[in-house]
Amino acid sequence: MSVLLKNVSYIYGKGSSEEKLALRDINLEIRQNEFAAVVGHTGSGKSTLIQLLNGLEKAESGEIFFHGKNIYDKDFSMKMLRSKVGLVFQYPEHQLFESTVVKDVAFGPSNMGWEQLKVELSTFGALKDVGIGEELFDVSPLALSGGQKRRVAIAGVLAMEPEILVLDEPMAGLDPASRKEIFELLKKLHRERKITVLLVSHSMEDVAEYASRVIVMNQGQIVLDGEPRKVFRYEKELSKIGLGVPQATSLMHFLAEQGVAVEDDCLTVQESISAILKWLK
Repeated sequence: MSVLLKNVSYIYGKGSSEEKLALRDINLEIRQNEFAAVVGHTGSGKSTLIQLLNGLEKAESGEIFFHGKNIYDKDFSMKMLRSKVGLVFQYPEHQLFESTVVKDVAFGPSNMGWEQLKVELSTFGALKDVGIGEELFDVSPLALSGGQKRRVAIAGVLAMEPEILVLDEPMAGLDPASRKEIFELLKKLHRERKITVLLVSHSMEDVAEYASRVIVMNQGQIVLDGEPRKVFRYEKELSKIGLGVPQATSLMHFLAEQGVAVEDDCLTVQESISAILKWLK
């Protein structure tokens, strides 16, 4: 177990005219070394949920446990939690501010009070893992391309050696090639560093290709939670709450409804092509 939420609720603007129940009685376990995706339309509670995981927001009611310890206990270290649960916001490059790439990535670990040698080893290790070469170490992060900026921002979180990497729409604004690069990077970090990845995304194609678990939110509640093939079977139910399924999956559902005897749980274009060729034979 990594993080466990028990009966967690959250209210925005409590006591004001803008009061709104953002999360309602959430029970959720984020397990070690899984690659999970959180999906839902705007206002469903996704961003609130992930900000609770590292203590940026505090639940109105309920309990949150990190490795079995209640994060709201007086003796629990929020500083430790925020280093272990790394949060990468949407457009993280907007948070780049130091004069060089190295200084920017080293900022987080330096604030952890680590010895200088550990800071340097962690910084250079993170930059290597995200594919930023030495020729860019002393360059201003503002001079980098969009994809490079995104990788440097992720390196800044990785340098604090998190166990869980939480990303809120990390592909926003990137071109297709850069999106692919970032997703391949996340796959590599998940595989090699054994990092738990929790991804907030609107792209069902991305979720289908990379995530092993999909958590669907609507009106502050979890309405579906499981493997992509199982979750995307509920195309009509997802449509009712403003969500879709991967286009390849939707096509196969349509063919099955027309009486074509094809496998209808395909997630990707390649799987759909294989299923159709199999039927044709």
